[in-house]
Amino acid sequence: MKKTNANIDFPTETIQEGKAKILVPKLKAFTKQPSDYAPSKAPVFYNPVMELNRDIAVLALQAYQRIVDREISVCEPLTGCGIRGIRFATEVKGIKKVMINDISDKAAQLARINVQRNKLDERVTVKNKDANLLLAHYSAPHKRFDAIDIDPFGSPTPYIDSAIRALRNNGLLALTATDMAPLCGVHPKACIRKYGGKPLRTEYCHELAIRLLTGCLAMIAAKHDIGIHVIFSHSANHYIRVYATINYGAKKADESIGKMGYILHCFKCFHRKTANELFKTDQHRCSECGSKMNFAGPLWLGKLADQQFCKTMKSEAKRKALKTGEKTVKILNLISEEADAPPTYYVLDKICDRMALPVPSTEKIIRALKERGFKATATHFNPKGIRTGADASVLTSIVKEFFEKVK
Repeated sequence: MKKTNANIDFPTETIQEGKAKILVPKLKAFTKQPSDYAPSKAPVFYNPVMELNRDIAVLALQAYQRIVDREISVCEPLTGCGIRGIRFATEVKGIKKVMINDISDKAAQLARINVQRNKLDERVTVKNKDANLLLAHYSAPHKRFDAIDIDPFGSPTPYIDSAIRALRNNGLLALTATDMAPLCGVHPKACIRKYGGKPLRTEYCHELAIRLLTGCLAMIAAKHDIGIHVIFSHSANHYIRVYATINYGAKKADESIGKMGYILHCFKCFHRKTANELFKTDQHRCSECGSKMNFAGPLWLGKLADQQFCKTMKSEAKRKALKTGEKTVKILNLISEEADAPPTYYVLDKICDRMALPVPSTEKIIRALKERGFKATATHFNPKGIRTGADASVLTSIVKEFFEKVK
């Protein structure tokens, strides 16, 4: 790579994240009022809040590399200043090459400077193209990537089709979605347009968001006779994140479609159930109170994480000194515990508010559920959330009994 002239015409500063030293826009220089969202105002996108996202991405990519046990190639087609791709090249062992790209001339220029600053000219290539055009160029056999990381400002859906075609068999696809208003039911029509499924404004809407994004991925992959296997996902702050490997074959695609369906929710008594009825639109009544149930979907009803993959990620977290290490390990532990639990979770605040009772300890209610023979676990989605196979009526009675015993 030729030496890049540092002809940057906007305020910058150097930050260190992980093992990488990165030149980024000085965000304070681009805010005129408190309500301004600095990353979107800057000429090159950089969001310091996403460090946790990038830390987990480093762990996931390293875990994936350990599992496939060979050198891998990685593409980040929406790179901004290049921080994510550069961290991959710097911190993940077993990476053969990284290709980072941005359609913005200024972003590509800044990314090149950062590649040179980190002495990665031999392993990191910077492109300045439309993301879909770049991915389409690498969709032919023997040109495809082992891993692709899509981290956009908004929805990843415009890039899913081209990303799937640019991945080799058993390749890893990572997707971020930050458009939580559509996914969480504030703008349902936008969600239906983008993700092909109806959202629902429930206390577990962030889980529904992950399931809607994953369902969209599964259906797009199936068009190419490709199945998916979700190995990890998480929700944090203003975004959701899904990691899935792809498997070629019509049977694999059919297996993925078989995990699609609906989640039905009763807003009167909190009862919910799943329905593996992709093309059935019968009205459903709540089996607990008889009220009409609303629904979200079609969406992914399969698992949202793989326990073995979580275990490998936790092993990698111990090896790497990450700034968000403590928080990351806590998230990994919670996701590992809830990986095999049924879909949806209950939030004690909502249940207790309906019954006009104070909110009890989550741990004590989980213990009470287990004593009654139900599987129960905490969830990373909400500190007051409980994931269990027990019906809402059972959970409600346990909460009531808890306060009766206290009296």
